[in-house]
Amino acid sequence: MKFQLLYCTLFVSGLLYSNNSEAQIFKKINEALNKANQGQTDSTKTTGSSTGSSTSSSNKSNTLTSLSSKDASLGIKQALSNGLNLSIESLAKKDGFLGDAAVKILMPAEAQKVEKTLRAVGMGKLCDQFIQSMNRAAEGAVKEAAPVFVNALSKMTITDATNILLGSKPDAATTFFKTNTSTELTSKFSPVIQSAMGVNNVDQYWTQLTSAYNNLPLGNKVETNLTAYVTQKAIDGLFIKVADQESKIRNNIGGSRNTNILQKVFGYADEKK
Repeated sequence: MKFQLLYCTLFVSGLLYSNNSEAQIFKKINEALNKANQGQTDSTKTTGSSTGSSTSSSNKSNTLTSLSSKDASLGIKQALSNGLNLSIESLAKKDGFLGDAAVKILMPAEAQKVEKTLRAVGMGKLCDQFIQSMNRAAEGAVKEAAPVFVNALSKMTITDATNILLGSKPDAATTFFKTNTSTELTSKFSPVIQSAMGVNNVDQYWTQLTSAYNNLPLGNKVETNLTAYVTQKAIDGLFIKVADQESKIRNNIGGSRNTNILQKVFGYADEKK
């Protein structure tokens, strides 16, 4: 419990309420994890020293099993905290969505005929302004993911962590978060995106776009719930980034296993493949 409270406090403060650099955020998270790990080790040593010699062999075996489970849980949570941090940071900055083809929010599918038609009649600039405004709204909302992910991490059991580490699915961690956070993310993102769309003139641009299109003699009018659309696209983009970070850690790409516990835990997982 001490580990979870310390971990959650520093993670939230590092992502939401601090203007520190990414390196400083990582430093805070890693310090918290190291302290928690040291506390677990000290507790184990104390327990072991009070045990009678007649049962020392049995207790030693149990302790090693327990430590292995704790290491697995600690390693998974550290890997996920690193991945989540990088995902949120990369998307929350200016052009985090707009400048990344993998997550860039485009016109709603049912409105792409609007875009095609308006660009054909010289209104491409208006289309570009609308697309940019949607992406700006998503960039402003994605920071709301931090407390939701922290809450999910705090509830992760050792069994969950072990299944994520040693299971057959390469995106097990991402799937865990999709299952446990999607509903809450939608609830958190929607009001922020609704507000951000006002600031970024999304509704204004959308009204101009649809009015210009609907005034043309081309058939049915186009109507789209923009808040729901941008919210879902923002969540989809976030999970694309989380999956990418999970893949990097699992495959040890770009020095992603940058702590002893990550090297130990994922090295063990490599041996089990």
